[in-house]
Amino acid sequence: MNEITDSGALGEEVASTDASAMAERLFRVMIWTVALAVLASAVWMSWRVTAGLLIGGALSLLNHHWMRTAIEAAFALASEAGARPKLKVVRFIMRYFIVAAAVAAASWLDIASLTAMLVGLCSFVVAALVEGFMQTYFVIIHREETK
Repeated sequence: MNEITDSGALGEEVASTDASAMAERLFRVMIWTVALAVLASAVWMSWRVTAGLLIGGALSLLNHHWMRTAIEAAFALASEAGARPKLKVVRFIMRYFIVAAAVAAASWLDIASLTAMLVGLCSFVVAALVEGFMQTYFVIIHREETK
Protein backbone atom coordinates (compact mmCIF):
# COMPACT_ATOMS: atom_id res chain seq x y z
CA MET A 1 0.00 0.00 0.00
CA ASN A 2 3.00 2.31 0.37
CA GLU A 3 3.64 2.27 -3.36
CA ILE A 4 1.59 4.84 -5.23
CA THR A 5 1.95 5.66 -8.87
CA ASP A 6 2.85 9.26 -9.53
CA SER A 7 0.43 10.11 -12.31
CA GLY A 8 1.97 13.57 -12.63
CA ALA A 9 5.38 12.09 -13.46
CA LEU A 10 4.43 10.44 -16.72
CA GLY A 11 7.05 11.01 -19.41
CA GLU A 12 6.89 13.44 -22.30
CA GLU A 13 6.22 10.52 -24.66
CA VAL A 14 2.87 9.89 -23.07
CA ALA A 15 0.19 10.90 -25.50
CA SER A 16 -1.14 14.35 -24.85
CA THR A 17 -4.36 14.79 -22.93
CA ASP A 18 -5.15 17.69 -25.23
CA ALA A 19 -8.43 16.86 -26.93
CA SER A 20 -7.38 18.25 -30.30
CA ALA A 21 -4.19 16.16 -30.32
CA MET A 22 -6.17 13.03 -29.51
CA ALA A 23 -8.72 13.86 -32.20
CA GLU A 24 -5.93 14.22 -34.75
CA ARG A 25 -4.47 10.86 -33.73
CA LEU A 26 -7.89 9.23 -33.99
CA PHE A 27 -8.45 10.68 -37.44
CA ARG A 28 -5.01 9.54 -38.65
CA VAL A 29 -5.58 6.01 -37.34
CA MET A 30 -8.99 5.99 -39.04
CA ILE A 31 -7.33 6.91 -42.33
CA TRP A 32 -4.72 4.16 -41.93
CA THR A 33 -7.38 1.63 -40.95
CA VAL A 34 -9.48 2.37 -44.03
CA ALA A 35 -6.44 2.38 -46.32
CA LEU A 36 -5.13 -0.97 -45.02
CA ALA A 37 -8.57 -2.57 -45.17
CA VAL A 38 -9.13 -1.40 -48.75
CA LEU A 39 -5.66 -2.56 -49.84
CA ALA A 40 -6.07 -5.98 -48.23
CA SER A 41 -9.54 -6.29 -49.70
CA ALA A 42 -8.32 -5.35 -53.16
CA VAL A 43 -5.87 -8.23 -53.03
CA TRP A 44 -8.01 -10.96 -51.47
CA MET A 45 -11.69 -10.03 -51.83
CA SER A 46 -14.16 -9.20 -54.59
CA TRP A 47 -14.54 -5.72 -56.03
CA ARG A 48 -17.91 -5.25 -54.27
CA VAL A 49 -16.32 -5.84 -50.86
CA THR A 50 -13.47 -3.47 -51.70
CA ALA A 51 -15.93 -0.83 -52.88
CA GLY A 52 -17.98 -1.33 -49.71
CA LEU A 53 -14.96 -0.85 -47.48
CA LEU A 54 -13.95 2.23 -49.45
CA ILE A 55 -17.44 3.78 -49.34
CA GLY A 56 -17.99 2.92 -45.67
CA GLY A 57 -14.54 4.16 -44.70
CA ALA A 58 -14.94 7.40 -46.63
CA LEU A 59 -18.35 7.97 -45.04
CA SER A 60 -16.86 7.27 -41.62
CA LEU A 61 -14.09 9.81 -42.16
CA LEU A 62 -16.55 12.37 -43.47
CA ASN A 63 -18.94 11.75 -40.58
CA HIS A 64 -16.14 12.13 -38.04
CA HIS A 65 -14.96 15.36 -39.67
CA TRP A 66 -18.49 16.83 -39.74
CA MET A 67 -19.09 15.92 -36.12
CA ARG A 68 -15.76 17.31 -34.97
CA THR A 69 -16.10 20.62 -36.80
CA ALA A 70 -19.70 21.07 -35.64
CA ILE A 71 -18.77 20.52 -32.01
CA GLU A 72 -15.66 22.72 -32.23
CA ALA A 73 -17.69 25.53 -33.80
CA ALA A 74 -20.38 25.26 -31.14
CA PHE A 75 -17.91 25.43 -28.28
CA ALA A 76 -15.89 28.21 -29.92
CA LEU A 77 -19.01 30.35 -30.17
CA ALA A 78 -19.96 29.49 -26.61
CA SER A 79 -16.53 30.39 -25.22
CA GLU A 80 -16.61 33.77 -26.96
CA ALA A 81 -20.08 34.67 -25.78
CA GLY A 82 -19.79 32.99 -22.41
CA ALA A 83 -23.07 31.19 -22.96
CA ARG A 84 -24.00 27.55 -23.21
CA PRO A 85 -22.97 25.93 -26.49
CA LYS A 86 -25.77 25.85 -29.04
CA LEU A 87 -25.43 23.15 -31.63
CA LYS A 88 -27.57 23.37 -34.71
CA VAL A 89 -29.42 20.15 -34.03
CA VAL A 90 -30.70 19.82 -37.58
CA ARG A 91 -27.19 20.02 -39.02
CA PHE A 92 -25.86 17.65 -36.37
CA ILE A 93 -28.54 15.03 -37.08
CA MET A 94 -28.60 15.49 -40.86
CA ARG A 95 -25.19 13.86 -41.15
CA TYR A 96 -26.77 10.56 -40.05
CA PHE A 97 -29.40 10.80 -42.76
CA ILE A 98 -26.76 11.63 -45.39
CA VAL A 99 -24.62 8.65 -44.37
CA ALA A 100 -27.66 6.36 -44.29
CA ALA A 101 -28.82 7.59 -47.70
CA ALA A 102 -25.37 7.01 -49.22
CA VAL A 103 -25.19 3.48 -47.78
CA ALA A 104 -28.74 2.71 -48.94
CA ALA A 105 -28.06 4.06 -52.45
CA ALA A 106 -24.82 2.10 -52.85
CA SER A 107 -26.52 -1.06 -51.62
CA TRP A 108 -29.64 -0.55 -53.74
CA LEU A 109 -27.57 0.11 -56.88
CA ASP A 110 -25.56 -3.03 -56.05
CA ILE A 111 -22.31 -1.05 -56.17
CA ALA A 112 -20.99 -2.35 -52.87
CA SER A 113 -21.57 -4.95 -50.21
CA LEU A 114 -23.74 -3.70 -47.35
CA THR A 115 -21.73 -5.68 -44.81
CA ALA A 116 -18.46 -4.23 -46.10
CA MET A 117 -19.87 -0.71 -45.90
CA LEU A 118 -20.89 -1.30 -42.29
CA VAL A 119 -17.41 -2.64 -41.52
CA GLY A 120 -15.90 0.45 -43.18
CA LEU A 121 -18.11 2.66 -41.04
CA CYS A 122 -16.55 1.03 -37.96
CA SER A 123 -13.12 2.54 -38.58
CA PHE A 124 -13.65 4.84 -35.60
CA VAL A 125 -13.99 1.80 -33.33
CA VAL A 126 -10.60 0.49 -34.47
CA ALA A 127 -9.05 3.93 -34.00
CA ALA A 128 -10.51 4.21 -30.48
CA LEU A 129 -9.15 0.77 -29.56
CA VAL A 130 -5.69 1.67 -30.89
CA GLU A 131 -5.75 4.93 -28.91
CA GLY A 132 -6.81 3.08 -25.76
CA PHE A 133 -4.03 0.51 -26.16
CA MET A 134 -1.49 3.28 -26.79
CA GLN A 135 -2.57 5.19 -23.67
CA THR A 136 -2.47 2.01 -21.57
CA TYR A 137 0.99 1.13 -22.90
CA PHE A 138 2.39 4.59 -22.12
CA VAL A 139 0.91 4.60 -18.62
CA ILE A 140 2.39 1.18 -17.83
CA ILE A 141 5.80 1.90 -19.37
CA HIS A 142 6.22 5.33 -17.76
CA ARG A 143 4.83 4.42 -14.35
CA GLU A 144 7.06 5.53 -11.52
CA GLU A 145 6.58 4.12 -8.07
CA THR A 146 7.41 6.02 -4.91
CA LYS A 147 8.59 4.44 -1.70
